Amino acid sequence: MERADLIEALNERCPGAVTASHAWRGDATACINRRSLLEAARALKEDPSFRMDFLMDLSAVDYSTFGKKPPRAFFPSSGFGVALALEIPAESAWTGLPAKARFVVVYHFYSSSLRRRLRLHVPVEEEEAELDSLTSLWPGANWLEREVWDMFGIRFKGHPGLRRILMYEEFVGHPLRKDYPVNRRQPLIGPGANKNPNKASVGVAAGLEISAARLSAQITPDDDSGGLQTREMLLNVGPAHPAMHGIVRIVAKLEGELIKDADVEIGYLHRGFEKMAETVAYNSVIPYTDRLNYVSPLINNMGYCMAVEKLMGLNVPERCHYIRVIMAEISRITDHLTSIGASAMELGAFSVFLYLIKAREYLWELVESVTGARLTVSYCRVGGVKGDLPENFADPCRNALEQTRRVLNEVDAMLTRNRIFVDRMTNTGRISAQEAIAYGITGPFLRATGADYDVRKDCPYSVYDRFDFDVPVGTKGDNLDRYYVRMEEMRQSIRIIEAALRDIPPGPVLANPQTGLHIPASEMVDAAKIGHIPTIAGALAVTDPTLEGSSKPAHPGIAVGEKRVSLPPKEDAYGNIEGLMRHFKIVMDGHGVRPPKGEAYFPVEGANGELGFYVVSDGSECAYRVRVRPPCFAIMSALSKLLVGDMIADIIPTFGSVNMIGGELDR
Repeated sequence: MERADLIEALNERCPGAVTASHAWRGDATACINRRSLLEAARALKEDPSFRMDFLMDLSAVDYSTFGKKPPRAFFPSSGFGVALALEIPAESAWTGLPAKARFVVVYHFYSSSLRRRLRLHVPVEEEEAELDSLTSLWPGANWLEREVWDMFGIRFKGHPGLRRILMYEEFVGHPLRKDYPVNRRQPLIGPGANKNPNKASVGVAAGLEISAARLSAQITPDDDSGGLQTREMLLNVGPAHPAMHGIVRIVAKLEGELIKDADVEIGYLHRGFEKMAETVAYNSVIPYTDRLNYVSPLINNMGYCMAVEKLMGLNVPERCHYIRVIMAEISRITDHLTSIGASAMELGAFSVFLYLIKAREYLWELVESVTGARLTVSYCRVGGVKGDLPENFADPCRNALEQTRRVLNEVDAMLTRNRIFVDRMTNTGRISAQEAIAYGITGPFLRATGADYDVRKDCPYSVYDRFDFDVPVGTKGDNLDRYYVRMEEMRQSIRIIEAALRDIPPGPVLANPQTGLHIPASEMVDAAKIGHIPTIAGALAVTDPTLEGSSKPAHPGIAVGEKRVSLPPKEDAYGNIEGLMRHFKIVMDGHGVRPPKGEAYFPVEGANGELGFYVVSDGSECAYRVRVRPPCFAIMSALSKLLVGDMIADIIPTFGSVNMIGGELDR
């Protein structure tokens, strides 16, 4: 069924539900009457014509200031008779702006059998900011709806426990509303703390007491047949600070050592990625994406840039695609190495951790040689990457991959056949494929259940459709299967990288020495400062290959040629006024990347599953809304279900297999 047919069929199935629709940038969007939301959602899930088994994401947009910011005009000419090719894009055919309503709640659905996506817009007026909850259809909607309430103040009727999830209970206001100042400060929790008018009562630790109150209310003494009194008890696991982001806290209700119920708190929003993304230019968002998952930042860079490129209708060069794939797969391996190593260490296998970190070191040396950094790389750019691969990159890359493959074989010998490890991982943290899909879980966690959904295969992007690789799956959906899947995925990533190195389009990596004079970038800057322009006329700056510089025009295969997007070469920025002005306009004034009005969602396969970026543009130099769909959020929302029925000691392997990334949660 085509996208237009999906909307037409939905309108026939639920008469009057669809009030408007549009297809833009390949995405199909239907605007739904809020009173028909539950009916339409049930049809999308249960009707065989749709089979939208995934509620991939749920977010909202505050349109109260959309189009009200006065546009800044570009200079029509540089003043030297050369016009700058920096123009405001023409208005698009996007028609998604709501009429009268302040908010639009945005639902992203996906059918794994039809391989089709559908986006629903539900306009909501501020005075009637309430929608039906979808938790009865998708349990994963529980946390997503709590987040929308937390960030926007939109209520969901029928929700089992609508309360804050990223902010503490005493927090006043809703941060992603446009009238909430970016720099607003909130008092600390404690005596004299700010009183939240939306909350009936507050206390010193009211937010942390909610979970205990919900569970303890169900605890009652019981007498067994022998007359011995037994009592369920609450155990507070945490608060702990995984990877220094926020907290994670599990309140477990126990019967002996058996977990009967559990409630999970993931801490408070500290950095505000989505809020900050509204205040800076598009390329300036990239360093923030590094910190969403600091172990695999290159995938984050890639996902965000491809969302903006989709919004702008940009097609990056083929060589750039290959470079991005190589770096993304290296990131995937380093993420899995860290996940398995940390999980094994928590179970006592410290030697395994050291082996895997050694392998990660081989790969991080590669990442550093290409990007100039290991964790916060900021390597991708809208329209390309910031520099080509270093000279003779292929040989050290193949060597590092071979060393990594040997380490994986060694870990197989130490861990995969270890009786203690296997017993701790087998039949713990189990979840079925149907349950995982209902929670919106993707990635290795889902594939361990037997479902083979992988964005690289099911929704191919970049050049992944050119590579032959397998998607490993499990059978039982337990901790052991998740370990097996991650181990095999690393081997498949090695396979992809080796193929990409073999097939990457040729192109020089360093400047061609026959093109003219080469001057170190530092000397070029000094010469330009004292006015020795003839000294550097026609010369090329010699720069580190990991830095922005003259490698871009010398190697057009790594970035688009559009001047409104791509930075000029250093010799132009230092040597002529046109290049200097172009650089200034793009970097300092944010006029380079200005997508047309519209919205776009782009998913990539992150290390933990589908990593999606939803970007809304109002035509200005800053994104109107940037939403990240973090795969770890869906997995954590199901953690309570994973723990119930297991022993208290099983929290350790199960939580380790989740691979919680605080940066994804604490956004």
